[in-house]
Amino acid sequence: MGAIELRNTEKWFGSIQVIKGVNLQMDEGEFIVFVGPSGCGKSTLLRMIGGLEDTSRGAILINGEDVTDHPPSKRGLSMVFQSYALYPHMSVGDNMGFALKTAGVPKEEIKTKVSHAAEILKLTEYLERRPKDLSGGQRQRVAIGRSIVRDPTAFLFDEPLSNLDASLRVEMRYEIAKLHRNLARTMIYVTHDQVEAMTLADRIVVLEAGHIAQVGTPKHLYEKPEDIFVAQFIGSPKMNILPCETTDNAYNLSSGRGGEFKGSKSAKKLGIRPEHITICESGKGQCDGCIDLVEFLGADTFLVVDAGASGSVSVRVPGETSFQVGQNCGLSFPDAQIHFFDKDGLRV
Repeated sequence: MGAIELRNTEKWFGSIQVIKGVNLQMDEGEFIVFVGPSGCGKSTLLRMIGGLEDTSRGAILINGEDVTDHPPSKRGLSMVFQSYALYPHMSVGDNMGFALKTAGVPKEEIKTKVSHAAEILKLTEYLERRPKDLSGGQRQRVAIGRSIVRDPTAFLFDEPLSNLDASLRVEMRYEIAKLHRNLARTMIYVTHDQVEAMTLADRIVVLEAGHIAQVGTPKHLYEKPEDIFVAQFIGSPKMNILPCETTDNAYNLSSGRGGEFKGSKSAKKLGIRPEHITICESGKGQCDGCIDLVEFLGADTFLVVDAGASGSVSVRVPGETSFQVGQNCGLSFPDAQIHFFDKDGLRV
């Protein structure tokens, strides 16, 4: 069992409230990812679940039991941090089994659990090595293995890949995804990297200034953001937001033409993702502009188009392209891919 529930949880540091009445139900075996900008409270919320930070108000339940006042050792959770925190004088096997040793677990049981974890993480041949003889990715796997041997109710990950280089992050992301499939345990994962969030999560929790902005599957958040904050936080490059005016059946851009509008409320902002924009001839599409920047990234090329009063617009096109800086063009927005937001930034 690994169901975790947050009920009106708050965290105050003196007179400053950093977690603002969070309610969240996380099901057994679910992979939940907390994302948000720096200072939004994602790591604080994770530490509250783990018992490393006190909960000022509200309740935290694990499998239906209120553990709000329980110390970390009584919650049945295991945490993996950015820092590997391995003992340099101990072997990999001893590092992985140290918590069990201090808890008085018999040697044979420790050996069995360490061997099992090492097999899962492909660390068997490294069990006699010291941490200094391992790569960064291998050290992080040791840290994860240390959590596995404790057989926790749920795993808590606090930006575990942030200290690795780009290629190792990709490799470890794959390993963590496989680990979740193999163990079928609840995992709560904090990251600032939305690629990690989109590829790992069953559901993503987007946090903004201590409250939940939106919860949903990666696909749902990408396709149906509830406000401009989520729309621009999920997706890279971020969604283009352009000022517009709407009537009962049409929208008009600040600089350009417009199209059909079917909303029941007035909209002040139009959102369109870079990959949904088509480059066309000037005078056609929704607006015109001049290409300011061409970024070749291999399979894709990103254009930044100066659209006058509509601002800079990012466009994703195939990597092999003939577009050049200084070229005038039109931008076409398909009706089915346009998002509208009101003056407060909420979806309409």
